[in-house]
Amino acid sequence: MDPATSRRSLLRLLTAGGAVAAVPLAAGCDGRSRNVVGTSASDGESAVGADTVMIIRHGEKPAAKGAPFGVTEDGQVNDGSLTVRGWQRAGALVDLFAPRKGSLRAGLVRPATIYAARPNGDKSLRHSETITPLAAELGQQPKLSYGKGDEAALGKKLASAHGNVLVCWEHSAIPDIVAAMGAVHPKPPAKWAGKRFDVVWVFTRDGKGWRFSQVPQLVLPGDVNSPIS
Repeated sequence: MDPATSRRSLLRLLTAGGAVAAVPLAAGCDGRSRNVVGTSASDGESAVGADTVMIIRHGEKPAAKGAPFGVTEDGQVNDGSLTVRGWQRAGALVDLFAPRKGSLRAGLVRPATIYAARPNGDKSLRHSETITPLAAELGQQPKLSYGKGDEAALGKKLASAHGNVLVCWEHSAIPDIVAAMGAVHPKPPAKWAGKRFDVVWVFTRDGKGWRFSQVPQLVLPGDVNSPIS
Protein backbone atom coordinates (compact mmCIF):
# COMPACT_ATOMS: atom_id res chain seq x y z
CA MET A 1 0.00 0.00 0.00
CA ASP A 2 1.46 3.37 -0.97
CA PRO A 3 1.74 6.12 1.70
CA ALA A 4 -1.03 8.27 0.24
CA THR A 5 -3.50 5.36 0.24
CA SER A 6 -2.43 4.40 3.76
CA ARG A 7 -3.01 7.98 4.96
CA ARG A 8 -6.48 8.12 3.42
CA SER A 9 -7.42 4.77 4.96
CA LEU A 10 -6.20 5.85 8.38
CA LEU A 11 -8.07 9.15 8.24
CA ARG A 12 -11.30 7.40 7.22
CA LEU A 13 -10.92 5.03 10.16
CA LEU A 14 -10.10 7.74 12.67
CA THR A 15 -12.84 10.14 11.68
CA ALA A 16 -15.58 7.51 11.43
CA GLY A 17 -18.15 7.43 14.17
CA GLY A 18 -17.40 10.72 15.88
CA ALA A 19 -17.07 9.22 19.35
CA VAL A 20 -17.12 12.46 21.31
CA ALA A 21 -19.01 13.08 24.50
CA ALA A 22 -20.86 16.40 24.43
CA VAL A 23 -20.00 18.40 27.53
CA PRO A 24 -21.39 21.94 27.71
CA LEU A 25 -19.08 23.34 30.36
CA ALA A 26 -15.45 24.35 30.39
CA ALA A 27 -13.42 24.22 33.56
CA GLY A 28 -11.57 27.25 34.86
CA CYS A 29 -8.20 26.95 36.52
CA ASP A 30 -9.84 27.31 39.91
CA GLY A 31 -11.48 23.92 39.29
CA ARG A 32 -15.03 25.25 38.93
CA SER A 33 -16.99 24.54 35.78
CA ARG A 34 -18.08 27.51 33.74
CA ASN A 35 -19.55 28.32 30.36
CA VAL A 36 -16.80 30.37 28.75
CA VAL A 37 -18.60 31.19 25.52
CA GLY A 38 -19.92 34.71 25.78
CA THR A 39 -17.89 35.64 28.85
CA SER A 40 -17.15 39.34 28.92
CA ALA A 41 -13.72 40.79 28.36
CA SER A 42 -12.42 43.41 30.79
CA ASP A 43 -13.50 46.25 28.50
CA GLY A 44 -17.08 45.01 28.60
CA GLU A 45 -17.09 43.66 25.05
CA SER A 46 -18.03 40.05 24.38
CA ALA A 47 -15.15 37.59 24.07
CA VAL A 48 -17.09 35.72 21.37
CA GLY A 49 -15.38 36.30 18.03
CA ALA A 50 -12.18 37.55 19.65
CA ASP A 51 -8.77 36.19 18.67
CA THR A 52 -8.41 32.77 20.28
CA VAL A 53 -5.38 30.54 20.76
CA MET A 54 -6.00 26.93 21.78
CA ILE A 55 -3.09 24.74 22.88
CA ILE A 56 -3.14 20.97 23.21
CA ARG A 57 -0.57 18.35 24.03
CA HIS A 58 0.14 15.65 21.46
CA GLY A 59 -1.70 12.35 21.84
CA GLU A 60 -0.54 9.40 23.90
CA LYS A 61 3.08 8.31 23.49
CA PRO A 62 4.88 4.94 23.72
CA ALA A 63 6.05 3.48 26.99
CA ALA A 64 9.70 3.95 27.89
CA LYS A 65 10.13 0.20 27.53
CA GLY A 66 7.79 -2.35 25.96
CA ALA A 67 4.14 -1.86 25.04
CA PRO A 68 2.33 0.29 24.12
CA PHE A 69 4.46 1.01 21.08
CA GLY A 70 4.41 4.02 18.79
CA VAL A 71 3.06 3.39 15.30
CA THR A 72 3.35 5.60 12.22
CA GLU A 73 0.39 6.24 9.94
CA ASP A 74 1.83 3.55 7.66
CA GLY A 75 1.75 0.99 10.46
CA GLN A 76 5.48 0.97 11.21
CA VAL A 77 6.68 0.77 14.81
CA ASN A 78 8.37 4.06 15.72
CA ASP A 79 9.24 5.47 19.14
CA GLY A 80 8.62 8.99 17.87
CA SER A 81 5.00 8.28 16.87
CA LEU A 82 1.67 8.05 18.65
CA THR A 83 0.37 4.87 20.21
CA VAL A 84 -2.90 3.39 18.96
CA ARG A 85 -4.72 5.33 21.66
CA GLY A 86 -2.90 8.46 20.58
CA TRP A 87 -4.14 7.95 17.02
CA GLN A 88 -7.65 7.39 18.39
CA ARG A 89 -7.39 10.74 20.16
CA ALA A 90 -6.15 12.37 16.97
CA GLY A 91 -9.23 11.10 15.16
CA ALA A 92 -11.59 12.16 17.95
CA LEU A 93 -10.19 15.70 17.88
CA VAL A 94 -11.81 16.14 14.47
CA ASP A 95 -15.27 16.06 16.00
CA LEU A 96 -14.13 18.18 18.93
CA PHE A 97 -12.79 21.07 16.84
CA ALA A 98 -14.72 20.62 13.58
CA PRO A 99 -17.97 18.73 14.27
CA ARG A 100 -19.92 17.72 11.18
CA LYS A 101 -23.13 17.80 13.20
CA GLY A 102 -24.13 20.01 16.08
CA SER A 103 -22.19 22.87 17.59
CA LEU A 104 -18.72 23.18 19.02
CA ARG A 105 -18.06 22.48 22.69
CA ALA A 106 -18.50 25.61 24.79
CA GLY A 107 -15.22 27.46 25.03
CA LEU A 108 -13.76 26.09 21.78
CA VAL A 109 -13.63 27.53 18.27
CA ARG A 110 -12.96 26.05 14.85
CA PRO A 111 -9.28 26.67 14.11
CA ALA A 112 -8.39 28.68 11.00
CA THR A 113 -4.67 28.02 11.50
CA ILE A 114 -2.94 24.98 12.98
CA TYR A 115 0.61 24.87 14.31
CA ALA A 116 2.48 21.72 15.37
CA ALA A 117 6.05 21.21 16.49
CA ARG A 118 8.32 20.47 13.53
CA PRO A 119 9.34 16.78 13.30
CA ASN A 120 13.01 15.91 13.68
CA GLY A 121 13.47 13.27 11.00
CA ASP A 122 11.51 10.22 12.15
CA LYS A 123 11.52 11.53 15.72
CA SER A 124 9.07 13.92 17.38
CA LEU A 125 6.31 12.96 14.95
CA ARG A 126 3.58 12.90 17.58
CA HIS A 127 2.73 16.60 17.37
CA SER A 128 2.09 16.63 13.63
CA GLU A 129 0.42 13.21 13.75
CA THR A 130 -2.02 14.43 16.39
CA ILE A 131 -3.41 17.17 14.16
CA THR A 132 -3.18 15.29 10.84
CA PRO A 133 -6.82 14.07 10.79
CA LEU A 134 -8.15 17.50 11.84
CA ALA A 135 -6.06 19.38 9.28
CA ALA A 136 -7.25 16.99 6.58
CA GLU A 137 -10.88 17.49 7.57
CA LEU A 138 -10.45 21.28 7.46
CA GLY A 139 -8.47 21.19 4.20
CA GLN A 140 -5.54 22.92 5.87
CA GLN A 141 -1.81 22.56 5.60
CA PRO A 142 -0.50 22.66 9.18
CA LYS A 143 2.33 25.06 9.91
CA LEU A 144 5.49 23.19 10.99
CA SER A 145 7.90 26.12 10.87
CA TYR A 146 8.59 26.08 14.64
CA GLY A 147 10.31 23.26 16.49
CA LYS A 148 11.73 22.35 19.87
CA GLY A 149 13.54 25.38 21.28
CA ASP A 150 11.42 27.88 19.31
CA GLU A 151 8.77 28.29 22.01
CA ALA A 152 9.52 31.98 22.69
CA ALA A 153 9.40 32.82 18.99
CA LEU A 154 6.12 30.95 18.56
CA GLY A 155 4.62 32.68 21.59
CA LYS A 156 5.48 36.09 20.16
CA LYS A 157 3.98 35.05 16.82
CA LEU A 158 0.76 34.01 18.54
CA ALA A 159 0.64 37.28 20.46
CA SER A 160 0.33 39.17 17.17
CA ALA A 161 -1.83 36.62 15.38
CA HIS A 162 -5.48 37.21 14.55
CA GLY A 163 -8.28 34.70 14.20
CA ASN A 164 -8.56 31.25 15.72
CA VAL A 165 -5.36 29.24 16.16
CA LEU A 166 -4.68 25.71 17.40
CA VAL A 167 -1.22 24.67 18.61
CA CYS A 168 -0.05 21.11 19.33
CA TRP A 169 3.17 20.88 21.33
CA GLU A 170 5.33 19.03 23.84
CA HIS A 171 3.66 19.36 27.24
CA SER A 172 6.76 20.38 29.18
CA ALA A 173 7.40 23.35 26.85
CA ILE A 174 3.83 24.64 26.57
CA PRO A 175 4.29 27.04 29.54
CA ASP A 176 7.25 28.56 27.65
CA ILE A 177 4.97 29.37 24.72
CA VAL A 178 2.42 30.93 27.05
CA ALA A 179 5.07 33.01 28.81
CA ALA A 180 5.95 34.69 25.51
CA MET A 181 2.33 35.51 24.62
CA GLY A 182 2.05 38.39 27.09
CA ALA A 183 -0.20 39.04 30.06
CA VAL A 184 -2.60 36.20 30.88
CA HIS A 185 -5.34 36.12 33.51
CA PRO A 186 -6.14 34.12 35.47
CA LYS A 187 -2.60 32.78 35.71
CA PRO A 188 -2.20 29.36 34.01
CA PRO A 189 -0.59 26.44 35.85
CA ALA A 190 3.20 26.59 35.93
CA LYS A 191 3.45 23.08 34.48
CA TRP A 192 1.39 20.80 32.28
CA ALA A 193 0.69 17.60 34.20
CA GLY A 194 2.73 14.72 32.78
CA LYS A 195 -0.17 12.26 32.67
CA ARG A 196 -2.72 14.58 31.05
CA PHE A 197 -3.36 14.31 27.31
CA ASP A 198 -7.03 15.32 27.56
CA VAL A 199 -7.14 19.09 28.11
CA VAL A 200 -7.34 22.17 25.88
CA TRP A 201 -5.82 25.40 27.14
CA VAL A 202 -7.76 28.33 25.69
CA PHE A 203 -6.53 31.92 25.48
CA THR A 204 -8.99 34.57 24.33
CA ARG A 205 -7.70 38.06 23.56
CA ASP A 206 -8.82 40.45 26.25
CA GLY A 207 -7.64 44.01 25.72
CA LYS A 208 -3.84 43.91 25.59
CA GLY A 209 -3.65 40.47 27.20
CA TRP A 210 -5.42 37.12 27.26
CA ARG A 211 -8.17 35.50 29.29
CA PHE A 212 -7.35 31.89 30.19
CA SER A 213 -9.60 28.87 30.60
CA GLN A 214 -9.32 25.10 30.34
CA VAL A 215 -11.68 22.83 28.43
CA PRO A 216 -11.64 19.06 29.07
CA GLN A 217 -11.57 17.06 25.84
CA LEU A 218 -13.60 14.07 27.10
CA VAL A 219 -13.19 12.30 23.76
CA LEU A 220 -11.86 8.90 24.93
CA PRO A 221 -12.69 6.56 27.81
CA GLY A 222 -10.60 7.54 30.79
CA ASP A 223 -10.51 11.26 30.00
CA VAL A 224 -11.34 13.29 33.08
CA ASN A 225 -13.56 16.32 33.56
CA SER A 226 -11.14 18.42 35.56
CA PRO A 227 -8.56 21.09 34.73
CA ILE A 228 -4.83 20.91 35.28
CA SER A 229 -4.08 22.53 38.63
